[in-house]
Amino acid sequence: MRMKQLLAVAFCCAAMEVGGEPVFAGDSITEKIERERKTLERLKDKIQEKRKQANEVEKKRESLLQSIQSLDERLIRHRQDHQDIMKKLRKKDREIEEITERIGVMRAGMQERREAVRARLRAQYMEGRFGYVKALLASDSYVDFQHRRQYLSTVTHKDYELMGEFKTDMRRMEQAERQRAEARAGLMTFKENIEKKLADIQSLQKQKKMYLVKITQEKEAYDRVVEELERSASRVDGLLRQLETRRQALAKRPPASAPPPLSIGKGTLPWPVEGQVVSFFGRQKHPTFDTYVQRKGIEIRTKDGSTIQAVMPGTVVYADWLKGYGLVIILDHGNGFFSLYAHASKVLAKVGEQVVEGHPIGETGDTGVIGENTLYFELRRGTDPVDPLQWLAKR
Repeated sequence: MRMKQLLAVAFCCAAMEVGGEPVFAGDSITEKIERERKTLERLKDKIQEKRKQANEVEKKRESLLQSIQSLDERLIRHRQDHQDIMKKLRKKDREIEEITERIGVMRAGMQERREAVRARLRAQYMEGRFGYVKALLASDSYVDFQHRRQYLSTVTHKDYELMGEFKTDMRRMEQAERQRAEARAGLMTFKENIEKKLADIQSLQKQKKMYLVKITQEKEAYDRVVEELERSASRVDGLLRQLETRRQALAKRPPASAPPPLSIGKGTLPWPVEGQVVSFFGRQKHPTFDTYVQRKGIEIRTKDGSTIQAVMPGTVVYADWLKGYGLVIILDHGNGFFSLYAHASKVLAKVGEQVVEGHPIGETGDTGVIGENTLYFELRRGTDPVDPLQWLAKR
C-alpha cells in the first residue's frame, strides 16, 4: 500500500509544468534542459525587442538643443555659401562692367577706322582700276617715277594695315562680346544659386522658429530645454574651474619676465558690442510658465553681424559650439577674470591666440536658443559669475 502511494506522488511530480509545458517522468534530463533553454531564449528576444522600442522612443525625444545646434550649423554653412556667392556675383558684375567699358572704347576706335576705310575706298573708286598705273605714267622723269612709285607703295601698305587693323578690331569686338555673354550667363547662374541658398536659409530659419515656439509654449519642452541648458551651464562651470585651477598653478611659479597682473575697476570696461540690454543678470521669471532661472550674464540685442570685441587683453581658451549657447568664445584675462561671448555667427579668433582690448574675436548672430541677433555676455571673477553691468562702462 505504501509503495502505491509513493508511486502516485512521483507521478504527480513528474506531471508538473516546466517552462509552460508538461514534463513526464519518462522525459530525459537533456530534453528538460533544452526546453528551459528555448524558454530563456524567448525571454531574451522579448527583452531585446523592448530595448529596441525604448531606444526608438528615446530617438524621437531627441535633444531640442542638439536639434537647434544642428540647424544652426547648417545655417552657418548656408550663410557662408551665400556670402561667397555674393562675392563672386560682385566680381562678375565688375567683370561685365570692365568688358562693357572696353567694348565702348573699341567701338569708338572701330568707328574711326571704319570712316578711314570708307574714305580710302571712295578715293580708290574715284581713281578707277588703273589709278595706280596712271599715277606712274604721269611721271615727267625717272626720279619723279621713283618718288611716285615709293609714295604709292607706302599708301598701299597703309591701306593694307588699315584693313588689317579693322579686321583685328572686329575679332576683338566679337571676342569681347562672347566674354560678356559668358559673364552674363555666369551672373544668372550665381543669381539662381543665391535664390536657392536664400530659400534654404529661410526654410532652416522656419524650422528653428518652430523649435523656439515649442520651447516657449509647451511646458514639457521648456522644462527639457531648461534641464539641458543647466547641463550646458555645468559644462561651462567645469571648464572655467579647470582654467582657474591651471591659472592659479601658473601664478605660483611666474616666469621672470611675466607682466604685472592687469587691474581693472568697476564701470571701466568697454562694451563687447553696441546694442540694447534685453536680459539682465540674476534671477529671472519665465513670462508663461511661472518658473525662475538664474542668469549668469546679460543679453545684448544688436545688428546682425556686428563685431564682437574683447573687453580686456587676454588669451582665447575656447572657441567652439556649445549646446544652447551656439558659437561660444571664452577669454582668460590672466587677472582672475574670464569673459564669455555666446550666440555668435562667426569666430574670428583661434584658441591660444593673444588678443588686446577691443580686438575683434567674432561676429554676432542668432545661434543657440535665441530667435534674434543677440550677444550673450558673461563676466567671471575666478569661477564666480558677476554682474557685467557693474563692470562695463556706463552709457
